[in-house]
Amino acid sequence: MKKVNNIAVLTSGGDAPGMNAAVRAVVRTGIYHQLNVYGIMYGYRGMLKNEIFPMESKSVANIIQRGGTILKTARCKEFHEYEGRKKAYENLKKHNIDGLVVIGGDGSFNGAQKFSQEFDIPCIGLPGTIDKDIAGTDFTIGFDTAVNTAISAIDKIRDTADAHDRLFVIEVMGRDAGYIALHSGISTGAEHILIPERHSDVATIIEDLQANERRRKLVNLIVVAEGDKNGGANEVAKIVQEKLPQIDTRVCILGHIQRGGSPTCMDRILASRMGYAAVDALLDGTHNVMIGIVNDKIQYTPLDKAVKAKQEIDPEWFKIVKILAS
Repeated sequence: MKKVNNIAVLTSGGDAPGMNAAVRAVVRTGIYHQLNVYGIMYGYRGMLKNEIFPMESKSVANIIQRGGTILKTARCKEFHEYEGRKKAYENLKKHNIDGLVVIGGDGSFNGAQKFSQEFDIPCIGLPGTIDKDIAGTDFTIGFDTAVNTAISAIDKIRDTADAHDRLFVIEVMGRDAGYIALHSGISTGAEHILIPERHSDVATIIEDLQANERRRKLVNLIVVAEGDKNGGANEVAKIVQEKLPQIDTRVCILGHIQRGGSPTCMDRILASRMGYAAVDALLDGTHNVMIGIVNDKIQYTPLDKAVKAKQEIDPEWFKIVKILAS
């Protein structure tokens, strides 16, 4: 087993609250084990441009509570090509880096997997994405914060909906995954939740709204993931207004506020445990895996499986939504 002496950490893809906590854990755990730790700015783009710098314990002081990522993040088309990855490898070798921790989503892991297969750099992935759409972990870094941000906003919207007897169609993030919509919708008492993984019949929603109107249930919430096949909140609201013009309907798109903000306690602890485990894995010779937490225990998932697999949403959730909204 080859000994790891110099490790680097980067954040890639969309930012997620808790990424800074994960960077902090990687840096301080590495230093504790007398490793040289480097930060890479702007993800894989920084590897290509050699934006690599040494990090000390004080480099990550006062960041555990901050959203975003101090290492920044960016997309990098060049890294999709072999020549780009080769250039990145050469830059790592200039700093004698022999271990890499990648904090990001499935696209970031896909890049890490290819890079590790082609070159002699073991990689560890940490699931940093608000979408919670990666298999091998119960939660991803940033999901809990994003959901709580959405819940806080939807609770406020319910207050004004109640004051005016309105229907609000609220769009949350989730282009390919509906976990934010599902969790925030159930938590705020939404009558309907529309997600990409499940076809939602708007005709059924119209029927339910008509039934609610007959029994004088005039405050209704519909939570829609942005990737829903009906086209998002604006399209759903348009159909409702055409079919039920008597219902006062409003749209609210929460957008990128869900990506920012101070991470919750859960995300800080999750990120800290995962960052610590990532360094431990590199030291133990457990390479090319994603660090997950399943049933409150650290679990390793090979990067290729973490890339290919997706979390599946249990149909039981939708029975819960229907029963509790009745």
